[in-house]
Amino acid sequence: MPRTPMPLCVADVSDFARTLRHQLDDLKRIPGHVEMLNLLARAGGFRNIQHLRAQLAAREALGAPVPTAGPVDLVLVRRLARLFDDRRRLVRWPRKFTQRMICLWVVWARIPARTAMTEREVNALIEDAHLFGDHALLRRELVDHGLVTRTPDGRSYTRCERTPPAEAVALLDHLRRSGVNRH
Repeated sequence: MPRTPMPLCVADVSDFARTLRHQLDDLKRIPGHVEMLNLLARAGGFRNIQHLRAQLAAREALGAPVPTAGPVDLVLVRRLARLFDDRRRLVRWPRKFTQRMICLWVVWARIPARTAMTEREVNALIEDAHLFGDHALLRRELVDHGLVTRTPDGRSYTRCERTPPAEAVALLDHLRRSGVNRH
């Protein structure tokens, strides 16, 4: 059976070596082949070798570049990309909080930076960003999570300039590069 190369990129080789050394010290014996693969994968920031393989397969399916700032859960990114249509509109609101937060960054990216907007203008942008008909939910989530600020009277909304998490960046990049992959 031919072997497929599995690249392992780490952000900091020193942390990688330190983590691997601690894992080896805990073993007190020489690990077998598969166990060593799992140790290497964990030192690289993955749960195990299967998680690393799944990430590589998802990266290939998404056409995503190899991350350099640390591991990105590309399996999650691929799953979340299916929640968007070809116009990058959110089709349904995810059940899990962590998935909601990543999807919320896609809505946040549609709001212009450093621009004060009325509630009506923000609602129009949000309505165009989703298909499940609850712009008030998305507006409230954006404000509650500090992605958008509003005046106490609710007349003016402004996007907060923050750096999205790595998975949100990967999702935004994927949605911008191509139509949503529905495999």
